[in-house]
Amino acid sequence: MERGEKLYEGKAKILYATEDPKLVIQYFKDDATAFNAQKRGTIMDKGVCNNRISTTLFTYLEGRGVPTHFVRQLDDRSMLVKRLAIVPLEVTIRNITAGGMAKLLGIEEGIVLTPPVFEWHYKSDALGDPLINDDHIIAMGWATAQELAHIRAESFKVNDALKAFFNQRQLDLVDFKLEFGRFGQQILLGDEISPDTMRLWEHGTRRKLDKDRFRRDLGSVEEAYQEVLRRVLGEAQPSTARAT
Repeated sequence: MERGEKLYEGKAKILYATEDPKLVIQYFKDDATAFNAQKRGTIMDKGVCNNRISTTLFTYLEGRGVPTHFVRQLDDRSMLVKRLAIVPLEVTIRNITAGGMAKLLGIEEGIVLTPPVFEWHYKSDALGDPLINDDHIIAMGWATAQELAHIRAESFKVNDALKAFFNQRQLDLVDFKLEFGRFGQQILLGDEISPDTMRLWEHGTRRKLDKDRFRRDLGSVEEAYQEVLRRVLGEAQPSTARAT
């Protein structure tokens, strides 16, 4: 598949046109950002890790009845995906308190949430991706009530599937972000699923294996991404990094 003109460049990915107007190439960069791009850096080979992790997880979810934008992996840093009209919302599902929820409510990290907490955020870096509710979304015309119900159901289906997947790999799925988009009459899961978009803690130790290592200057960032990749691919050997 030939790469055409650049359509969009975000914080972590670039989208390129193809000869098929319904398909685009999603290229994964090594650029790292945090706190809505207020902190910037580079994580070596992050793009390679996130491309392979996302490929594996999209394939896994498709096999469990979750329709996604993924078509196929093209190379180490690129995948072919369906061209979506992105709904300007981010879904966050929280299984354990951490990050934004702990800060918002002034509570400690590590509390298991039963049932999991579902959040809508308006997709806007300039506004800090504010927390919103169904009424905001419907009033602004960003999605219909039927679309919101569908996205919510799909999100919980993703949560159940990914929790089981990572549990088998001795990892706790703490929380994660999803994005959805319209493809004709369908709403499909889009974006990526990687340590950039989810929190993963090692069973027992709570060792962080995600972008929090970059956000919080914990070190061993590249090693954490590589370890997640090994576990996702079913390669048993752990990283020697044990920083906390």
